[in-house]
Amino acid sequence: MKKLEFKIEIAASRQKVWDTMLDPVTYKKWVEVSWPASSYEGSWKQGENIKFISPSGEGTLATIVELRPYEFILANHIAVIKKDGSDDRDSEIAKGWVGTTESYNFSEKNGKTELKVEINTNPDWEKMFTDGWPDALAKLKEMSES
Repeated sequence: MKKLEFKIEIAASRQKVWDTMLDPVTYKKWVEVSWPASSYEGSWKQGENIKFISPSGEGTLATIVELRPYEFILANHIAVIKKDGSDDRDSEIAKGWVGTTESYNFSEKNGKTELKVEINTNPDWEKMFTDGWPDALAKLKEMSES
């Protein structure tokens, strides 16, 4: 696994950044810049599973391992979702993806929030994240500050 880190400072409260990032409607808008028409199904609750879905119906299934509102989220990817909606944990693609983790750390100081995204992933997926996260975070910043 390779550890990737992305940070951005946003002139808004942690709650505003959190709400903008996770609300189903605004989520689609900020991820659109990097992963067009992506969405999620499920809820951001500790112990729950959440599906991250592409327009084709494919995606990933993650478990929310830890969640502290307005502070921290840790998600562990446990399967790849195939076009037919079934979970895949055994194919070569799934084996390269299962075990990927994403964490989001929200820290507020002087009315600004630093959002730090840490991803532990197979190096095969590094380019997707390094190409996508900076633009997605810039859009999240724009939306949270408006």
